[in-house]
Amino acid sequence: MKFKALGLVGAAIAMYSIPAFAHHSFAMFDAEKKVTLEGTVKEFQWTNPHSWILIMVPNAQGTPEQWAIEMGAPGGLARQGWIPKTLTAGMKVTAFIHPLKDGTHGGQFMAVTLPDGTTKGNPNGAANANAGAN
Repeated sequence: MKFKALGLVGAAIAMYSIPAFAHHSFAMFDAEKKVTLEGTVKEFQWTNPHSWILIMVPNAQGTPEQWAIEMGAPGGLARQGWIPKTLTAGMKVTAFIHPLKDGTHGGQFMAVTLPDGTTKGNPNGAANANAGAN
């Protein structure tokens, strides 16, 4: 009887954990394209389930436009050496992203180069370029 109860508990846990693995699709991003953005950090949102970089990038006329870059979860970022203050408002950075397929100003994080020349992430887009995405 104990084995049957344990089996049912195991099955229930498995059923409820499957959505956790499939909760997010990256289909909205164009993984075949890489865009380089040079701009100023507006805000770094250290939030679950995904962190975000809001960056102001000058358009062709020089007018700043906001881009939203989706990153991984804080836990994954922390394992890669990130802290909530890695990016601060006003910081000049170069960001590498997979852009949104619909052409709006956003994308999936690949890497960022900080003012001191340090690069976090992988600008070449390796398998873990989303820096800990869940």
